[in-house]
Amino acid sequence: MLLPRMLNSIYASMHEQYVADLLESNEIAKQYGLLLTPGEIKEMMAVRNEALRAYGRVELGIVPTKRMMETFCASPYINAENYASVLNELHEIFYDLKNETEDRVGDDRLIGWMKNCFDNECGGSLELLKSKLESMAEQVRRGGEREELEDMLERGELS
Repeated sequence: MLLPRMLNSIYASMHEQYVADLLESNEIAKQYGLLLTPGEIKEMMAVRNEALRAYGRVELGIVPTKRMMETFCASPYINAENYASVLNELHEIFYDLKNETEDRVGDDRLIGWMKNCFDNECGGSLELLKSKLESMAEQVRRGGEREELEDMLERGELS
């Protein structure tokens, strides 16, 4: 009986720390005229947690979330009106891709691929990003080399 209370208390404390850490990431986004409110960050954490549950994943920190915030805030296709909603959708895409690539691609590399594809061949379209990255995930599952995949992404050959 005491264990669930302790775990809930620990989770609540961690959640508040995560929100505070993500608010600090706003400093980078401010350079691009973007800002997430504490409420938007809490919503993003809820979306993240739901994506983790849906894909059967466990994430012990918020490093991928911070990396997405810091990486995608520089996109020419993200503005103050869509920043929070795009980040929410990116969580879904990211964790789906982690599963589809069978964790063969590191978080930073995967986020870099997502950003490159989003800004270039996808023109800011999240739907197109999903389909392009599905092709990339298939290549990874077939044993494609990372450098080869990066070259294919840069040339727009993954469809």
